[in-house]
Amino acid sequence: MAQQAYMTETDNGGSGPERRGDRFRRLVERLLKGWRNDPRIWRRGIVTAVVALLLAGVMLLHSRIPNAVGNLGSLTETFLPWLGLLIPVLLLVGFLRRSATALIAVLLPAIVWLNLFGGLLTDKQGTGGDFTVATHNVNADNPDPTGTAARLAASGPDVLALEELTATAVPTYETALASTYRYHAVEGTVGLWSKYRLTGVKAVDIKLGWTRAMRATVATPHGPVAVYVAHLPSVRVKVNAGFTARQRDTSADALGEAIADETLPRVILLGDLNGTMNDRSLNGVTSQMRSTQGAAGSGFGFSWPAAFPMARIDQIMVKGVEPESSWTLPRTGSDHLPIAARVNLTTSGS
Repeated sequence: MAQQAYMTETDNGGSGPERRGDRFRRLVERLLKGWRNDPRIWRRGIVTAVVALLLAGVMLLHSRIPNAVGNLGSLTETFLPWLGLLIPVLLLVGFLRRSATALIAVLLPAIVWLNLFGGLLTDKQGTGGDFTVATHNVNADNPDPTGTAARLAASGPDVLALEELTATAVPTYETALASTYRYHAVEGTVGLWSKYRLTGVKAVDIKLGWTRAMRATVATPHGPVAVYVAHLPSVRVKVNAGFTARQRDTSADALGEAIADETLPRVILLGDLNGTMNDRSLNGVTSQMRSTQGAAGSGFGFSWPAAFPMARIDQIMVKGVEPESSWTLPRTGSDHLPIAARVNLTTSGS
């Protein structure tokens, strides 16, 4: 009888388990209880609101941040997506402070961030394409070049670009990749391996004094394609000098000029540019080419550092070629992640 009485009370909604919807509603009511009829909700949180507005300003006007002092503008642009992490923090502070002013102000940086990077959150990868490329900064100190080469070859690219090759490691890569790639060329510290014949191989002068860029024509089944491989100079963040990148910037301009002078209509750039697509110092290149990750990738595609990727400084860019998909490959013995893309050579890109 006792059990029957309990079940009857439960069915009538008396003392049975509270429904989840009722529990959630009561929780929300408790949280908002102190907000009602509180005139201070508009006066509290002014500092939080100001920080939110400053954050929105930095993201919206990042191209106007000067590089005169420590290349601060380029440093900000390199890690620009990560500024979005401040938005939920400010939102939480505004909520805990019970500040309507702060919560409304936080909407502005959220809108700016979504306008800048919201498109990268969607999966734009297609299933088409007739040509696959990959690039990898293999790291001069890579402890396992043979294993790195094997994993890259197994990923299936038609053309593979390698950067940071040392003279002692080149024979190892040549041996490990010989069974997959019939053709290859090495210029300085960069190399290109291809399943199709290479012609017009030459070093590209990026104003360094030694060779870290090259160009070759790949005789694909769909006609010739100019492929550039580049490893732009590294940048450094120093306490006394900020973000030092003058040599990288000079080399980027030289690379951009070489690509602008290219006579073939279809061009693919593979390499470690030591900068992101947001970095205004790479405008000489980025203004005339498309990023495969931005056009046909999923997510940000961060490639460096491999242990905890925070920026995409390795790039695949195209001109006169249509990107179909773009992705990162599994980690190797390098401090960079390899990246790959599939493009359509039979459809003109913009």
